Amino acid sequence: MICAGLALVLSVGICRAEEDSSLKKAFIDGQGPGWRAMTLDDFEHVNCDPDTWSEKDGIIRTTGRPVGVIRTKKKVTNLELVVEWRHLEYAGNSGIFLWAPDEAFVDLKPNQLPKGGIEVQILDLGYAERWEKEKGKKSDWFTSHGDVFPVGTSKLDCFEPRSANGTRSFPRKELTKPSPEWNHYYVRAINGEVRLWVNGEEVSGGSNAVPATGYMCLESEGAPAEFRNLRIRELP
Repeated sequence: MICAGLALVLSVGICRAEEDSSLKKAFIDGQGPGWRAMTLDDFEHVNCDPDTWSEKDGIIRTTGRPVGVIRTKKKVTNLELVVEWRHLEYAGNSGIFLWAPDEAFVDLKPNQLPKGGIEVQILDLGYAERWEKEKGKKSDWFTSHGDVFPVGTSKLDCFEPRSANGTRSFPRKELTKPSPEWNHYYVRAINGEVRLWVNGEEVSGGSNAVPATGYMCLESEGAPAEFRNLRIRELP
C-alpha cells in the first residue's frame, strides 16, 4: 500500500513530468493581441517574374519559377510568425528567410537567392526520399523536416542536433507531412535567437544570429507551393 505522503509525491512528480513533456509544444494560431494577417501586399518583388507570385482566397502561391524571393516592404527585428504551407509537387523546395540584410539583395538576379539571412527550410519529404534513392544513403547535410541555418554572410550558432558540417540545425523530431498536405510552422525570432515549431512541436533553431534584423522573404525555388494563414506579431 502506498501511503498518502508518497502518493502525493508521486502525483506531483507525474504532473511535473507531464508539464515538462509539453514545454516543447506550442500550436500557435496567430490570434490575439498584436497579431495581424500578412498578404501579398506586405511584400515587394525582388527577382522573380511578375506572375511568379499570386494571391487568391487568402492563399499566397508561387509557381516556383524562376528561383527567387519576395521580401517584406519593411525590415523586421523581433517577431513571432505562423504560417501553413504545402507543396503541390513531389520533392518541392521553398523556404522563409529571416533577417536578410540590404546587401543580400545587391545585384540579385533571377534564379538566385539572397546572399544573407537565416533560412527556415520548407522542403517536401520527397526531396530527401529522392536523394536517398539516388545516393543509396541518407543525407547528412539536410533534412525535409525543418532545418534552420544561416545563408551567405549571415551567422547563427545552430542548435543540436546539427548537420555533419555543423552549419544547419537539424530537427529533433520528424513531423513534416508530405505533399499535398498542409503543414503548420510557428517561428519565434527574438534577440538573435530563432526557434521553429513544426506542426505544434519545437524541433530546431539557433542563437546569436548576425545580423538579427532585416527583411523577411518567401522563397520561390523550382516548384509550386502555397502559403495560407500567414500572420505576424512584431515585438519590441
